[in-house]
Amino acid sequence: MRLIEVISPEYLRPRLLALARAHHAIDAWCGATNEDGRISVRMVVSAENTQRLMEALQGMMLKEPTARIVVLPVETTVPMPGQTGTAPRPDAPGGRDLTLEELYTRMAKEGSLDRNFVMLIFLSTIAATIGLAEDNTAVVIGSMVIAPLLGPVITFAFGVSMGARALAMRALFTAFVGLGLAILLSLIIGFLWPVSISNAEVLARTEVNVAHVVLALTAGAAGVLALTSGITTRLVGVMVAVALLPPAAVFGMLLGKGEFEPAMGAALLLGVNVICVTIAAQFVFLFQGVKPRRWVRVGQVERFTPKDWFIWLLIGTLLLVGLVVLILVRGGF
Repeated sequence: MRLIEVISPEYLRPRLLALARAHHAIDAWCGATNEDGRISVRMVVSAENTQRLMEALQGMMLKEPTARIVVLPVETTVPMPGQTGTAPRPDAPGGRDLTLEELYTRMAKEGSLDRNFVMLIFLSTIAATIGLAEDNTAVVIGSMVIAPLLGPVITFAFGVSMGARALAMRALFTAFVGLGLAILLSLIIGFLWPVSISNAEVLARTEVNVAHVVLALTAGAAGVLALTSGITTRLVGVMVAVALLPPAAVFGMLLGKGEFEPAMGAALLLGVNVICVTIAAQFVFLFQGVKPRRWVRVGQVERFTPKDWFIWLLIGTLLLVGLVVLILVRGGF
């Protein structure tokens, strides 16, 4: 359930209450008029009704510069809402529990390049390279979990699906910076640290086959489903299944040691994981009804269109096909 609070001019009170009734709000009420002529209308809405009500409210708010919509999660309410069985079930594709507005806020945070992101990249790369050099599986898995690289990749797919050019480009830049820092730092460590390429953990990231492609696609889809369902704890397993940091660290370390042939295998695995997660995420977002739309005062002028979505998907698919061909040429079936 969600508690939606709409702060708007007083004259919109009847229309807001009518919208609440039309979208089967569990309850709706409003307070007194403030000194600035605005009122606060609150609505308790079930999760499956929230998105359509938000769409209707935003359509009303587009021409109201003083209006604001606030969405809060509700754990429970007493008395519990009854099951009438008469209200039509709104369009909630794919069982998405979060509204697009909540997803946008979460994705914007995941795709941001800030001090915490850089520090986590730095710390997780050091942990990964030590775990790889010492052939310590537990340390490598720990580095996978704390590495924040999966967030920007999924955010990029979300931005393309939503038509949010600024969000997608910011996430893409964050992903490139994160991967670049991880590779550069591991390259320096590989140059200075005596790392044996015969370690099982290192060798595991230099061999790639078609099974890795299937795994990356399924894990990427599972990660988006976990994210949109609001249960982010499930993402831990996805981070381990389709980790981006270990192959990036192996690639950098092997480059630092001048081992270019096995480094190519690590680069292939990294490319497969990134591209497969992006493609899987775009398809899941499409299945869940995430599509280009207007936002109230987001301030974005240039936007992706469905044509842009198709072009990005085509580019990703062609890259993936090229990687699969390269894998087969290397004998990695």
